[in-house]
Amino acid sequence: MSRPYRICTCCVMDTSDAQIAFDAQGVCDHCRGFQRDVKPNWHPDERGKQLFREMVEKIRQDGKGKPFDCIIGMSGGLDSSYLLHLAVSEFGLRPLVFHVDGGWNTDIAVNNIQVLVDKLGLDLYTEVINWEEMRDFQLAFFKSGVPHLDIPQDHAFIATLYHFANKHNIKYILNGGNFATECVRNPLEWLYHGTDMAQIRDIQKRFGTRTLKTYPFSSILFHKLYLPYVRGVRVVKPLNWLHYTKEIAIKTLSEHYGWRPYPQKHFESRFTKFFEGYWLPTRFGYDTRRVQYSSLILTEQMTRDEALERLKEPAADPETIDEEFEYIATKLGISVEELRHYHSMPKKTYRDYKNQEWMFEIGAKVLRWIGVERSVKR
Repeated sequence: MSRPYRICTCCVMDTSDAQIAFDAQGVCDHCRGFQRDVKPNWHPDERGKQLFREMVEKIRQDGKGKPFDCIIGMSGGLDSSYLLHLAVSEFGLRPLVFHVDGGWNTDIAVNNIQVLVDKLGLDLYTEVINWEEMRDFQLAFFKSGVPHLDIPQDHAFIATLYHFANKHNIKYILNGGNFATECVRNPLEWLYHGTDMAQIRDIQKRFGTRTLKTYPFSSILFHKLYLPYVRGVRVVKPLNWLHYTKEIAIKTLSEHYGWRPYPQKHFESRFTKFFEGYWLPTRFGYDTRRVQYSSLILTEQMTRDEALERLKEPAADPETIDEEFEYIATKLGISVEELRHYHSMPKKTYRDYKNQEWMFEIGAKVLRWIGVERSVKR
């Protein structure tokens, strides 16, 4: 039996998140988790800046005599672009800029990466994923009926970067993840863990048509245990230590580099634009803007009224959606009719396939307990 519709009185998360819970004042567990677990331990002020300065000195010392002292994965999106600007312009680091081409880059993303790299005088390393394998992997996820269709693309980005850092003995990975714009997490039912190898193997085995011989895979154990504790590779999130807002980042990047903003977070990928802007809301009722806007509300970058007003309009332009279907279907080598069939087929969740959810839950608890990671508990 479905729950009566309800929306948080503080942010804009609602019962499209099946696990959401509200207190007596109508405030959701996302908001309560932020106030309890993140805000008291998050200091994007002079205190955080000093901590990052100390980290920068360590990165420099460890990088002496090497061509690069760290690596930054670059999508062309706002977070990674602003991180690159700060790392080089304000802190004098010498990163290798690493880009993974999964076949879905927008022209804006390509331009945004290039203008930053050129003006900062950096080296850009691009790894291109085998398109036929990526295409087959993505189609397998469409055929599975699950919501999390972005896993083939996201997993390739993470795995390729981590394997490269490991192979070339790069000890610091600078990551654009941050509380300022991402303190509310997507519900697990919307976007499942991208490194659950049991699920990935099950879906590809059931619905894939070819062996993925060159596609890069990385298990949660590889990048959460082996890399940090055996190889000494550290993932650093500078934007959690520094003053960071969406408005400041866009203004700075636009004025200094001619960087161009996107209509929505993650829209640097043509596939993600279609997937988050149209597929998730119309097939499953999941609008990732609720997560993004709620993060901005909690970090005082957007008002709740403004978010509600924006949510009245669909994320994808209804006037161009037929063209988007045509583009996505053609790129995947299928007909528009087949793609529309996947949109209307019975819905599945990650629970309908093999998964290691238990491992992720235990790992998250352990990492929180030892203080390695700070995340919102719901």
